[in-house]
Amino acid sequence: MHLFVLAGEPSGDTHAAELLADLRDLVPDLRISGLGGPKLRALSPDVEDWTHDAAVVGLWDVLRRYGYFRRKFRATLDLIDRVNPDAVLFVDYPGFNLRLAKALQPRRPGLKLLYYISPQVWAWNRSRIPRMARWLDRMFCIFPFEKELYEKSGLHTDFVGHPMATRLEILGDEQRQSDLLALLPGSREREVRKIFPTLLAAAKIVLARRPQTVFAAAAASEQLQQLMRGMAAHAGVGCEIGLRNARDLMQTAAAGLVASGTATLEATLCGLPYALVYQVSPLTYLAGRAVIKVPHLGMANLLAGKEIVREFIQNDATPSRLAAESLRLLEDAACRASLREEFHRVRQNLLAPATISPARAVLGALS
Repeated sequence: MHLFVLAGEPSGDTHAAELLADLRDLVPDLRISGLGGPKLRALSPDVEDWTHDAAVVGLWDVLRRYGYFRRKFRATLDLIDRVNPDAVLFVDYPGFNLRLAKALQPRRPGLKLLYYISPQVWAWNRSRIPRMARWLDRMFCIFPFEKELYEKSGLHTDFVGHPMATRLEILGDEQRQSDLLALLPGSREREVRKIFPTLLAAAKIVLARRPQTVFAAAAASEQLQQLMRGMAAHAGVGCEIGLRNARDLMQTAAAGLVASGTATLEATLCGLPYALVYQVSPLTYLAGRAVIKVPHLGMANLLAGKEIVREFIQNDATPSRLAAESLRLLEDAACRASLREEFHRVRQNLLAPATISPARAVLGALS
């Protein structure tokens, strides 16, 4: 069995690698090729690590690198023709993956097209769901409300549970470093350049009011680690910058400031009291506001049906406001306990309805 996988961001690389490692336990001679990140590459030398180039954020980033993505798109179509897999597994990353699925469906009608971690079109463009049903053979979704949305359009959909909900444990204060504040600005370079200076400025305010506080951050690559070290030194903030250690920080820090994205749900499932931070270019922000149709940005808040984690978006994400929220989270034990009660409810929501593991669901689709 030969599976071609397509993941374009560090979070997708992580989830895909976990799924395919489980699938390989079921199918020991499984061949894996495709595009992904270091974790998929570790599973198979036939996977190209492209996440440093592929992980973009916002409209401007995409437009600026349009030529690269256009060339990569054509090269990927040619590569799939050449290696002739039994199926393609798309993992999140909808801007590239949905266009590729649309191109592959008429080009290779016998090829099974599978999608893991549904693109969140329900938040910004539900009209795409019927078109996705024409392009794809199977959807594996990780949020319980998604199954009904896709099956209404005739797309065979399995709810497989959220992979992090089954692997992570919500840890309490007794297992954490009481003075450690995690600064997690995201895994893409553009996010880091935009958000990390704001987090560092907030850290300076926190330190002035609470001198015993220590800071640590996580970088998704060695290039970003060097960049972040330079930014912290320039800001005059003592901050340890680890490499690919975001989850460790989420499990040991007393509180955190976390960039919007997959990391916020991961922080929720680790039990990290945190604030959500979102900053992009003005053009990207205006474009996003025009199309996003949900009341909250954070998935934990969407699943809870209310704002359990405070969201600091664009102009609201000021150093002073982030510092004030950081101090509240660090110093108010009752606030942290209340947050974790909400986090437990979110976790149960993600776990309870799942009836099949992601690996077995994929195997069933390939059989």
